[in-house]
Amino acid sequence: MSVLDTAFSTAKARASRVVFPEMSDTRVAEAAEILATRGLCQPLALADPSERQVAAIIRTRGCREAFARKLVQKPLYRAAAMVAAGEADVLVAGADAPTREVIKAAGMAIGLAPGVSTPSSFFLMLFPDGRELVFADCAVNVAPDAATLADIARASSASGEALFGASRVALLSFSTGSSGGGGSVDMVREAALLSGYAGPVQADAALNARIAGIKGIESVDANVLIFPSLDAGNIAYKLCQELGAAQALGPFLQGFARPVCDLSRGASVDDIVNATVISIAMGERACSLNR
Repeated sequence: MSVLDTAFSTAKARASRVVFPEMSDTRVAEAAEILATRGLCQPLALADPSERQVAAIIRTRGCREAFARKLVQKPLYRAAAMVAAGEADVLVAGADAPTREVIKAAGMAIGLAPGVSTPSSFFLMLFPDGRELVFADCAVNVAPDAATLADIARASSASGEALFGASRVALLSFSTGSSGGGGSVDMVREAALLSGYAGPVQADAALNARIAGIKGIESVDANVLIFPSLDAGNIAYKLCQELGAAQALGPFLQGFARPVCDLSRGASVDDIVNATVISIAMGERACSLNR
């Protein structure tokens, strides 16, 4: 069974409450109707501001009550506060709002998971040959240093485990092992040491056991690819879409205490449906904490 098929089954079993703060967008409204009709979730529009939402923001940020009350007047922040307050299980936004605004709202109201210091993102890449991969970070961190890249790798490994049952992580570079040097290679090498994952490794060696052997490293057979910069990750996933006919689901945000999905602003109705069920499946354990 594919990752997407499994996610649909999980979503149907959970009947999670998903808040869509952008219901005025016709794509979002149509996707929400499909999700409800198919029994995949309980779509929620924005609720009225509540004392629980205000309390959730104060608890997360330690801010003044007056500031929290101002935040819940803003749709994205109120939607995130609904999740933090237990009025919803999953936040799906970004059809109209830029990624940075979704991250700010989630950070202010929901906060980061314990042990996480870097919000990041990934795309679930589905290829015509049946291959399924996590690409990270393709939407958030522009030029991570070694510590940030290691944090992204750890979060992405957890995402891979949630999706695939097991994650095999490769930190990508233009050099494999000790064959090359330079600032970016050294940064990836340090991140690999900090995180304990394979790297630096070229993409072909990360994916192909024969090439790995030729280049003198153990086979990684990676299903989670960590790119050294936003340039590399964003270019790679879009090339896979346009030249390899891959389907890119996401971006999904990682590292928050509750599940948050940041839609591409070019997302289709089908993209929104698929991204929502993946978010539900990813957040199954987190959602249960609010029940």
